[in-house]
Amino acid sequence: MTANAPKYRHPQHADAGRIGPGGMFDIAQTSFWAILAIMLFAFAFGGGGSKYGLANLIVQLSALVALAFHRQAFFDFWKHAPVFLRLLMGLSLALPIAFIIPLPFDVWSSLPGRELIVQSYDLLGEQGWASASVDPIRTLLALTALIAPLALLSIGWSTPRERLIVLGWIVVGIGIANFLVGIPQVLSNSETGVFYPENPMPGVLFGTFANRNSTGLFLVGALTLAAFLPMLPRFIRAEMPVRIGLCILLMVAILLTRSRTALVLALIPLGLAALRMTLAHFDTDTAQSQTAARKRWLALIPVALVAALLAGLLIAAPGRVNDVVERFDNAGDARSYIWDDATYAADRYWPIGSGTGTFDDVFQVDESLENMTVRKAGRAHNDYLEVAIEAGVPGLILVAAWLGLLIAMSWRARNSQDRWIAWSGAVILFAVALQSITDYPLRNMSLLTFAGYALLILTRFGASGPHDRSQEVLP
Repeated sequence: MTANAPKYRHPQHADAGRIGPGGMFDIAQTSFWAILAIMLFAFAFGGGGSKYGLANLIVQLSALVALAFHRQAFFDFWKHAPVFLRLLMGLSLALPIAFIIPLPFDVWSSLPGRELIVQSYDLLGEQGWASASVDPIRTLLALTALIAPLALLSIGWSTPRERLIVLGWIVVGIGIANFLVGIPQVLSNSETGVFYPENPMPGVLFGTFANRNSTGLFLVGALTLAAFLPMLPRFIRAEMPVRIGLCILLMVAILLTRSRTALVLALIPLGLAALRMTLAHFDTDTAQSQTAARKRWLALIPVALVAALLAGLLIAAPGRVNDVVERFDNAGDARSYIWDDATYAADRYWPIGSGTGTFDDVFQVDESLENMTVRKAGRAHNDYLEVAIEAGVPGLILVAAWLGLLIAMSWRARNSQDRWIAWSGAVILFAVALQSITDYPLRNMSLLTFAGYALLILTRFGASGPHDRSQEVLP
């Protein structure tokens, strides 16, 4: 979030996007529109979670159509992407597939937690084949949820990096659109403009999501992109006012979601933006091109920016700030009761798991009577615990491997000239990982696809290589 940040460009590739018909220019254009379409469909229809199967199907079909027209990009990804990235993507697909494969009765009946299913077979007088998953249809749905992020990642691998920056600013625009959609939701106490009305919360901004924590996390991601992406050329003269204005609007939107985790996570990109601006002040290359007076003013910008954001929030909605602060003192959070029962369920199916996507089915068997309410838990409200129930040791190892890869790629990006762009993707993914401790952010198509975009820019901008051979200057 700095006024003197250099415009992102690769002069050595200035003509790479201007090859004749059928050349790189056509590929750049079509791949950009393909991943843009996937993102738009995901945010328009994918914010409701597993309850909205038809809406999720629309997102998945849009991704399949995009892949059908970009088959070569799909194969290029599996040929040229980093080995560990391909390996983890393959294992993420293989895990639910392994749960669906039919097994002989003697094999699946010996797996932990299958006693009730065995009893059901005994009542029918049968001993047939079955999958390791206690509900293979749910597991199949969990597998299909990976179509959209896989399509975006593979097509984006062949998309010029300049186009990925444009896509990032479009995501920021979607964040502002969520804010605008949420205004009537807040003013009408969730009686107008709510996309998913089954969980009304008066005065809360949901945007295009069913879960306010998901809304808040997406807005944190949009805030991160607004703070770190290179400014588009047409706005470069007013870069600082545009960035500050967008960040203030997005912070107000985050506050209106009344999501505690989102409010805390928003401090990460804001703090890193202030750090970046402070480091830029001491950059010798930058200092040589500035007067001493301008450098002194520049050193005050991080402090002034944070102060302006906080003051704007307190003035615009003091009651909202107080509501969010009060929620931090809420000792009656039902999550702790859900976690107790979920831990018991994880032990029942340990170490194999019940099958990806099956939490809602198996949890009700182990939910204690004293913790039951008129509403179903639906989720464990801790994705790591939910993975332990559904996928056991293999799932937890896979999650740990993804986190390790994220840390490794973030560390590697420190040597890239575009490290702050790459780190914006890392911040989004780390925010997802942190919110997963108390929620389930990747259980809807919108955020799952958004996470795919964050992984894409972390990988593409974190290091230069053969996959960056197609570049072009921003229009």
